[in-house]
Amino acid sequence: MSSTSIALLGAIAGFTIFLGLPVGRLRSPAPRLRALLNALAIGILIFLLWDVLSHAWEPIDTSLGAHDYGPAIGNGLVFVGCFGLGLLGLVYFDRRVAHRVAAAAGQRRDGPGAASITEYPAGAAVRSRFAALSMMIAVGIGLHNFAEGLAIGTSAASGELQLAILLIIGFGLHNATEGFGIVAPLAAAGTRPSWGRLGLLGLIAGGPTFLGTVVGEHVTNSTLSIGFLTLAAGSILYVVIELLAVARASGMKELVTWGILLGVILGFLTDAVVTAAGA
Repeated sequence: MSSTSIALLGAIAGFTIFLGLPVGRLRSPAPRLRALLNALAIGILIFLLWDVLSHAWEPIDTSLGAHDYGPAIGNGLVFVGCFGLGLLGLVYFDRRVAHRVAAAAGQRRDGPGAASITEYPAGAAVRSRFAALSMMIAVGIGLHNFAEGLAIGTSAASGELQLAILLIIGFGLHNATEGFGIVAPLAAAGTRPSWGRLGLLGLIAGGPTFLGTVVGEHVTNSTLSIGFLTLAAGSILYVVIELLAVARASGMKELVTWGILLGVILGFLTDAVVTAAGA
C-alpha cells in the first residue's frame, strides 16, 4: 500500500470525529440530556486518560525492566514534564480566559448603550468559558490523535500493513465517540454552535491523526510519542476536573453516574479492535 493511501486512511480515522459533533446543534436540549451528554464525555475522557498514560508509560516500563536506566530516566522526565505542562498550562490559560471574559463583561456593562448588570447575561460569561473548555477538549484530543497517527504511520513504515489498517479501524471507531466529548460543554451551557465552529473543532481534534500518520511514516521516535501523549493526558485530566464540577452542579447524581459508566464502557468497546490487533 502506498504512502498516500496510508495517509488518506489516517485522515479518515481522524475525521470520523465529525460523526459525533452534530449533537452540539440540538436545539435547547433538555437538562437531563445535557447532564447525560456531559457524563458520557467524562466517561470517554476517563478512558482516554487511562489509555494515553498507559501507552506513554509502556516504553519507560520496558526500559526499567531491561535495566536500561538512561532511556528510562530521559523518557521519564519527558513524561512528567509534558504531563505537568498539559495540566498546569490549561489552568493558567483558563484563568487568563476568565479574566478576559470578566473584563469584556465589565466594558459592555459600562459602555454606551450597555445593558444593566441584570440584563447582561451572566450566562454569556458562562457560555464563553464553556466554549473555551470545548476548545481545550478538542486540543487535548488532537494531541492524543497525533500520537495515534504516529502509531499508524510507524506500523506502515515497518511493513506491518495489517496492523496499520486495524489501527485505522480501531482509532476511527474510537474517534467517532470523542465528538460527543467535544460538544458536551456547549450542550451543558445551552449553546448551539455554528457549523463553522463545529468544523473548526473537528479539524483541531481530528486533523492531527493525518499529520501524525505522515510524520510516523518517516520518523520513529518513542520520546516524541511520549511527549505528545502526556501533553494530551494533562489536558484531558484538567477537562475531566472541569466537567465533573458541571456534573455535580446538575444535581442528577444517578443519571451522571450511569452516563460516566456508559462513557467508560464505550471507550473500552471502541478500543477493543486496537487491543486485539496488538495482542
